[in-house]
Amino acid sequence: MCAKKLSIIIPAYNEARTIHLILDKVNAVQLIGGFEKEIIIVNDCSTDDTKTALEKYSAAHPELNIQLYNQEINQGKGAAIHKGIQLASGDYLIVQDADLEYNPQEFNLLLQPIVDGFADVVYGSRFMGGNPHRILFFWHSIGNNILTFLSNMFTNLNLTDMETCYKLFDSKMVKSLNLVENRFGFEPEVTAKIARIKNIRIYEVGISYYGRTYEEGKKIGWKDGFRAIYCILKYGLFNAK
Repeated sequence: MCAKKLSIIIPAYNEARTIHLILDKVNAVQLIGGFEKEIIIVNDCSTDDTKTALEKYSAAHPELNIQLYNQEINQGKGAAIHKGIQLASGDYLIVQDADLEYNPQEFNLLLQPIVDGFADVVYGSRFMGGNPHRILFFWHSIGNNILTFLSNMFTNLNLTDMETCYKLFDSKMVKSLNLVENRFGFEPEVTAKIARIKNIRIYEVGISYYGRTYEEGKKIGWKDGFRAIYCILKYGLFNAK
Protein backbone atom coordinates (compact mmCIF):
# COMPACT_ATOMS: atom_id res chain seq x y z
CA MET A 1 0.00 0.00 0.00
CA CYS A 2 1.36 3.42 -0.97
CA ALA A 3 1.89 5.89 1.88
CA LYS A 4 -0.50 8.81 2.02
CA LYS A 5 0.93 12.23 1.31
CA LEU A 6 0.30 15.65 2.88
CA SER A 7 1.04 18.57 0.57
CA ILE A 8 2.22 21.58 2.58
CA ILE A 9 1.61 24.79 0.62
CA ILE A 10 3.74 27.75 1.70
CA PRO A 11 2.93 31.11 0.05
CA ALA A 12 5.92 33.42 0.55
CA TYR A 13 6.35 37.15 0.04
CA ASN A 14 9.40 39.00 1.36
CA GLU A 15 10.24 36.36 3.96
CA ALA A 16 13.98 35.99 3.21
CA ARG A 17 14.96 36.69 6.81
CA THR A 18 12.87 33.93 8.40
CA ILE A 19 11.89 31.47 5.65
CA HIS A 20 14.61 29.00 6.66
CA LEU A 21 13.25 28.90 10.21
CA ILE A 22 9.77 27.80 9.17
CA LEU A 23 11.22 25.27 6.72
CA ASP A 24 13.37 23.82 9.52
CA LYS A 25 10.20 23.42 11.59
CA VAL A 26 8.33 21.76 8.72
CA ASN A 27 11.29 19.46 8.13
CA ALA A 28 11.35 18.42 11.79
CA VAL A 29 7.73 17.30 11.90
CA GLN A 30 7.10 13.56 11.99
CA LEU A 31 3.60 13.09 10.62
CA ILE A 32 1.21 10.56 12.13
CA GLY A 33 -0.71 7.91 10.21
CA GLY A 34 2.18 7.08 7.90
CA PHE A 35 1.81 10.38 6.02
CA GLU A 36 4.71 11.65 3.93
CA LYS A 37 5.39 15.34 3.28
CA GLU A 38 5.39 17.25 0.03
CA ILE A 39 6.49 20.89 0.41
CA ILE A 40 5.26 23.35 -2.21
CA ILE A 41 6.61 26.90 -1.88
CA VAL A 42 5.09 29.64 -4.04
CA ASN A 43 7.22 32.78 -4.04
CA ASP A 44 4.82 35.62 -4.89
CA CYS A 45 7.36 37.78 -6.76
CA SER A 46 9.15 38.89 -3.57
CA THR A 47 11.20 42.08 -3.78
CA ASP A 48 13.80 40.90 -1.25
CA ASP A 49 16.09 37.85 -1.38
CA THR A 50 13.35 35.28 -0.74
CA LYS A 51 13.95 33.54 -4.09
CA THR A 52 17.69 33.18 -3.43
CA ALA A 53 17.11 32.03 0.14
CA LEU A 54 14.67 29.35 -1.03
CA GLU A 55 17.00 28.10 -3.76
CA LYS A 56 19.88 27.83 -1.29
CA TYR A 57 17.73 26.01 1.26
CA SER A 58 16.41 23.56 -1.33
CA ALA A 59 19.93 22.84 -2.60
CA ALA A 60 21.16 22.27 0.95
CA HIS A 61 18.30 19.86 1.75
CA PRO A 62 18.02 17.49 -1.23
CA GLU A 63 16.38 14.92 1.04
CA LEU A 64 13.26 17.08 1.26
CA ASN A 65 10.48 16.86 -1.29
CA ILE A 66 10.45 20.60 -2.12
CA GLN A 67 8.81 22.16 -5.15
CA LEU A 68 9.61 25.84 -5.67
CA TYR A 69 7.45 27.98 -7.94
CA ASN A 70 8.14 31.66 -8.59
CA GLN A 71 5.25 33.91 -9.61
CA GLU A 72 6.36 36.32 -12.34
CA ILE A 73 4.26 39.15 -10.90
CA ASN A 74 2.90 39.75 -7.41
CA GLN A 75 -0.64 38.38 -7.39
CA GLY A 76 -1.46 38.02 -3.70
CA LYS A 77 -1.64 35.27 -1.12
CA GLY A 78 -4.81 33.74 -2.54
CA ALA A 79 -3.27 33.40 -5.99
CA ALA A 80 -0.18 31.77 -4.48
CA ILE A 81 -2.40 29.27 -2.67
CA HIS A 82 -4.31 28.57 -5.90
CA LYS A 83 -1.02 27.71 -7.61
CA GLY A 84 -0.02 25.51 -4.67
CA ILE A 85 -3.34 23.64 -4.83
CA GLN A 86 -2.83 23.15 -8.56
CA LEU A 87 0.66 21.72 -8.03
CA ALA A 88 -0.21 19.55 -5.01
CA SER A 89 -0.08 15.80 -5.54
CA GLY A 90 -0.89 14.80 -1.96
CA ASP A 91 -4.03 13.08 -0.68
CA TYR A 92 -4.54 16.03 1.65
CA LEU A 93 -3.17 19.55 1.71
CA ILE A 94 -2.62 22.30 4.25
CA VAL A 95 -1.53 25.93 4.01
CA GLN A 96 1.46 27.04 6.10
CA ASP A 97 2.29 30.75 6.31
CA ALA A 98 5.96 31.54 5.74
CA ASP A 99 6.17 33.58 8.94
CA LEU A 100 6.43 32.08 12.43
CA GLU A 101 2.84 32.63 13.63
CA TYR A 102 1.81 28.97 13.31
CA ASN A 103 3.66 25.90 14.60
CA PRO A 104 4.06 23.06 12.05
CA GLN A 105 4.36 20.56 14.92
CA GLU A 106 0.59 20.97 15.15
CA PHE A 107 -0.05 19.49 11.71
CA ASN A 108 -0.71 16.27 13.59
CA LEU A 109 -3.51 17.89 15.59
CA LEU A 110 -5.30 18.56 12.32
CA LEU A 111 -4.39 15.19 10.84
CA GLN A 112 -5.80 13.22 13.78
CA PRO A 113 -9.50 13.45 12.77
CA ILE A 114 -8.44 12.50 9.23
CA VAL A 115 -6.42 9.49 10.40
CA ASP A 116 -9.31 8.43 12.64
CA GLY A 117 -11.64 8.49 9.64
CA PHE A 118 -13.97 11.23 10.87
CA ALA A 119 -13.11 14.29 8.77
CA ASP A 120 -12.63 15.54 5.21
CA VAL A 121 -11.64 19.07 6.26
CA VAL A 122 -10.10 20.26 9.54
CA TYR A 123 -9.72 23.90 10.63
CA GLY A 124 -7.17 24.86 13.26
CA SER A 125 -8.78 27.39 15.59
CA ARG A 126 -6.71 30.03 17.38
CA PHE A 127 -9.65 30.70 19.71
CA MET A 128 -10.32 27.31 21.27
CA GLY A 129 -8.34 24.82 23.31
CA GLY A 130 -5.57 25.27 25.86
CA ASN A 131 -2.61 25.99 23.60
CA PRO A 132 -0.57 29.22 23.95
CA HIS A 133 -1.73 32.36 22.17
CA ARG A 134 0.19 35.60 21.97
CA ILE A 135 -1.90 38.53 23.25
CA LEU A 136 -1.92 41.32 20.67
CA PHE A 137 -4.70 43.43 19.14
CA PHE A 138 -8.18 43.76 20.66
CA TRP A 139 -9.82 45.12 17.50
CA HIS A 140 -8.11 42.50 15.36
CA SER A 141 -9.67 39.73 17.46
CA ILE A 142 -13.07 41.47 17.37
CA GLY A 143 -12.77 41.70 13.59
CA ASN A 144 -11.98 37.98 13.36
CA ASN A 145 -15.00 37.17 15.51
CA ILE A 146 -17.30 39.30 13.34
CA LEU A 147 -16.02 37.76 10.12
CA THR A 148 -16.41 34.24 11.49
CA PHE A 149 -19.93 35.06 12.76
CA LEU A 150 -21.00 36.43 9.36
CA SER A 151 -19.46 33.47 7.55
CA ASN A 152 -21.26 31.03 9.85
CA MET A 153 -24.58 32.78 9.21
CA PHE A 154 -24.45 32.02 5.49
CA THR A 155 -22.67 28.64 5.56
CA ASN A 156 -24.62 27.26 8.54
CA LEU A 157 -21.33 26.16 10.12
CA ASN A 158 -20.32 26.85 13.73
CA LEU A 159 -16.63 27.57 13.26
CA THR A 160 -14.77 29.64 15.85
CA ASP A 161 -12.00 30.80 13.48
CA MET A 162 -12.89 31.06 9.79
CA GLU A 163 -9.84 33.25 9.08
CA THR A 164 -7.27 30.74 10.37
CA CYS A 165 -4.35 29.90 8.10
CA TYR A 166 -4.42 26.24 9.16
CA LYS A 167 -7.04 24.59 6.99
CA LEU A 168 -6.45 20.95 6.07
CA PHE A 169 -8.41 19.74 3.03
CA ASP A 170 -9.07 16.54 1.17
CA SER A 171 -7.15 17.46 -1.99
CA LYS A 172 -9.74 16.13 -4.44
CA MET A 173 -12.46 18.17 -2.76
CA VAL A 174 -10.61 21.49 -2.72
CA LYS A 175 -9.30 20.94 -6.27
CA SER A 176 -12.92 20.56 -7.41
CA LEU A 177 -13.70 24.14 -6.35
CA ASN A 178 -13.54 27.16 -8.64
CA LEU A 179 -11.44 29.46 -6.44
CA VAL A 180 -10.94 32.99 -7.79
CA GLU A 181 -9.98 35.28 -4.89
CA ASN A 182 -6.33 36.31 -5.30
CA ARG A 183 -5.73 38.02 -1.97
CA PHE A 184 -7.11 37.67 1.56
CA GLY A 185 -10.58 36.86 0.26
CA PHE A 186 -9.40 33.26 -0.08
CA GLU A 187 -10.45 32.34 3.47
CA PRO A 188 -14.17 33.26 3.27
CA GLU A 189 -14.40 32.05 -0.34
CA VAL A 190 -12.98 28.59 0.29
CA THR A 191 -15.05 28.25 3.47
CA ALA A 192 -18.30 29.12 1.67
CA LYS A 193 -17.59 26.84 -1.28
CA ILE A 194 -16.29 23.86 0.69
CA ALA A 195 -19.38 24.04 2.92
CA ARG A 196 -21.62 23.49 -0.14
CA ILE A 197 -20.18 20.03 -0.84
CA LYS A 198 -22.81 17.45 0.00
CA ASN A 199 -22.16 15.40 3.14
CA ILE A 200 -18.76 17.01 3.75
CA ARG A 201 -17.35 16.40 7.23
CA ILE A 202 -15.74 19.54 8.68
CA TYR A 203 -13.94 19.43 12.03
CA GLU A 204 -12.15 22.05 14.11
CA VAL A 205 -9.27 21.63 16.59
CA GLY A 206 -7.53 24.10 18.87
CA ILE A 207 -4.05 25.31 17.89
CA SER A 208 -1.49 27.74 19.28
CA TYR A 209 -0.79 31.16 17.76
CA TYR A 210 2.39 33.23 17.87
CA GLY A 211 1.09 36.40 16.21
CA ARG A 212 3.30 39.12 14.76
CA THR A 213 2.92 42.86 15.21
CA TYR A 214 2.79 45.16 12.19
CA GLU A 215 6.36 46.20 12.97
CA GLU A 216 7.35 42.53 12.79
CA GLY A 217 5.79 42.15 9.37
CA LYS A 218 2.06 41.45 9.84
CA LYS A 219 0.41 42.26 6.52
CA ILE A 220 -3.36 42.16 7.17
CA GLY A 221 -5.10 45.54 7.58
CA TRP A 222 -8.59 47.00 7.77
CA LYS A 223 -9.01 46.99 3.98
CA ASP A 224 -8.61 43.23 4.02
CA GLY A 225 -11.41 43.03 6.58
CA PHE A 226 -13.80 44.89 4.29
CA ARG A 227 -12.81 42.65 1.38
CA ALA A 228 -13.52 39.62 3.57
CA ILE A 229 -17.03 40.94 4.33
CA TYR A 230 -17.61 41.46 0.62
CA CYS A 231 -16.50 37.88 -0.08
CA ILE A 232 -18.68 36.47 2.70
CA LEU A 233 -21.72 38.13 1.13
CA LYS A 234 -20.71 37.24 -2.43
CA TYR A 235 -19.96 33.56 -1.85
CA GLY A 236 -22.12 32.95 1.19
CA LEU A 237 -25.30 35.01 0.84
CA PHE A 238 -25.41 35.14 -2.97
CA ASN A 239 -23.75 31.75 -3.61
CA ALA A 240 -21.48 33.10 -6.34
CA LYS A 241 -19.58 30.45 -8.25
